[in-house]
Amino acid sequence: MIKDFKEFIMRGNVLDMAVGIVIGIAFGAIVNSIVNDIIMPPIGMLLGNIDFSNLFANLSGGKFASLAEAKNAGAAVIAYGAFINTIINFLIVAVVMFFLIRVFTRFRRKQEAAPSTKDCPYCFSVIPIKATRCPQCTSEIK
Repeated sequence: MIKDFKEFIMRGNVLDMAVGIVIGIAFGAIVNSIVNDIIMPPIGMLLGNIDFSNLFANLSGGKFASLAEAKNAGAAVIAYGAFINTIINFLIVAVVMFFLIRVFTRFRRKQEAAPSTKDCPYCFSVIPIKATRCPQCTSEIK
């Protein structure tokens, strides 16, 4: 059983997936910082100095000056400001992923669109696209 587990872990795709997850977590932290530290402050300023991370709906009926104060008091709250930040994080990640996939798709299409071989019209063997003579049957190819 240990041998099987070791083989599973050492497979290339498992290691690639692990690297992808680690990079994804790091990318998530960067996006979080971009949203919370760069994007949201100007938006909050434009909307009347609103701190989105501090927006909440109090369900318990008490008066609290901040979300942290309400949470420390154990009040039931809906932290919709944090939800707005999370939606913006998701949209940024979605846009970045869209453009990455778009670039890779275009690159793949270019590779698929340019064939590197062709068939000899006389012996039907596969030859390089730029060949002017078939190496198999020595026929001249136009």
